[in-house]
Amino acid sequence: MAKKSRTKARDRANDGEVGPREPCPCGSGKRYKACHGSSGGVFVARPFQGLAAERDLVAMREFVPSATAPLPVGDRTVLLASLLPAAAPAMVRDSGEIWLGLQVRHAFGDPSRDLAAVLEKALGAEEPGVVGLVDPPGPGARLQDLVTNVPIEVTVHDGFAWWLDDDQDDDQDADPEGDADRDADGDRDPAALEQANTATAPTARLASVEAAYWVDAGSKEHLRWVLPQDEQVLLDAFARLHAAGEDAIIEGSKLVGMFRAHGLLTPVWDLPSGTGADALEEPAAAFHGRIDAALMVRDDLTSEERAARAMLANHQVTLR
Repeated sequence: MAKKSRTKARDRANDGEVGPREPCPCGSGKRYKACHGSSGGVFVARPFQGLAAERDLVAMREFVPSATAPLPVGDRTVLLASLLPAAAPAMVRDSGEIWLGLQVRHAFGDPSRDLAAVLEKALGAEEPGVVGLVDPPGPGARLQDLVTNVPIEVTVHDGFAWWLDDDQDDDQDADPEGDADRDADGDRDPAALEQANTATAPTARLASVEAAYWVDAGSKEHLRWVLPQDEQVLLDAFARLHAAGEDAIIEGSKLVGMFRAHGLLTPVWDLPSGTGADALEEPAAAFHGRIDAALMVRDDLTSEERAARAMLANHQVTLR
C-alpha cells in the first residue's frame, strides 16, 4: 500500500483567522489548536469592538499604568481601573462601591466576557472583598451587554494614591488606609502601594485627540496612540505619510513602530527629551488631519510607499 503523501496540504486559515498550527494570539506560546483553538476554547481578536470606549479600554489594559474612569452599569456606576491592588480582577469596597480592574492575571480568550463575568459576580456579592475568576466563565453576557455604551472619561494618576479612596474614611473609627495596602488574600502589605508607585511612569492622556497617551519612560519619552481603523488600510495611510516625510508628530520625533493589541494598532513615536504632554496637543490634532486625509486615498502605493509599508510591518509587535 502506498504511503500517504507527506506533502499533504496543512490546515490553512481563511483571511483574518488563525490557523490551527499557528501561534495562539493569546501569547501563551502554544499552537492555536492546543490552546484557544482547542475544543471549548475561545479567542476573540477584537473583544471590545462596538464599545464607544474601545480604544481607551485597550490603552488602560495594555500600557497605561494608573488610570480610572466611571463606568455606567445600569443604574449604578462602577470605577473602572487600569490596575487594582494585587492585580485583583474586582473589589467590592466596604462602602459598597465596585472597582473593576483591566490589568489582571487571568486570560480566558475573551476579555470582554471575562470582565462581564467578574462584574456580575461583584454586583451580586453580599460582602466586601476581592472578586475574580478561577475557571473559564463559559457562555454568557459580555461587557457590551452590561454597560451603558458611552465614551468614558479617563483620569490618569501620577501613582496609586487613589487606592486609599473609600467612603468609609468618613468614619473616624475606620482604617484610613482601607484595603489599599492589603494583598488579594486580605493580608496587610505596607510595601504594596510604594512598590506600585515606584513602577509607575509619568503618563498623560492628550485632550486634543482620542486615546493618545504621552509617557515618560525615563530614558525616553513616547507617544502611544490607539487607532480604530482597519489594520491594512491604516498601514497604507502611514506608508504614504512616511514616504512623504509627514509621519512625525513634532520636530525631532520618530515613528518607531506599532503594536497590535485586541485587534487595534497602536503607533509609537519616540519624542525628544523634555517634550512633555502639553507640547503635543496641537501637533497631534494636526497629525490627525493628515492621517484622515491619507486614509481617504485609494490609489495604488508607489514603490517608495510600498517600501515604507514593508518597513512598518516589520516593526509590528502583537501583544494580545
